[in-house]
Amino acid sequence: MATTLQRNTNRSRPTKSAGSKAKRSKVQRRRLVALGMDEAAVALLNSTEVRTLLKHPKKVAAANA
Repeated sequence: MATTLQRNTNRSRPTKSAGSKAKRSKVQRRRLVALGMDEAAVALLNSTEVRTLLKHPKKVAAANA
């Protein structure tokens, strides 16, 4: 019974898949386009830049209005 309390749950954690990551980045890019950014400009951004821009959506919308 004591072994169930000491179980390492990290082993059962699901691994990230490439498909899920691609889907997330595609959704994030669509959000930037919906905020008013040009599709060509969004296509040139890398994933880090996309996430940084999405942290402040009001600033992105104001800059592209």
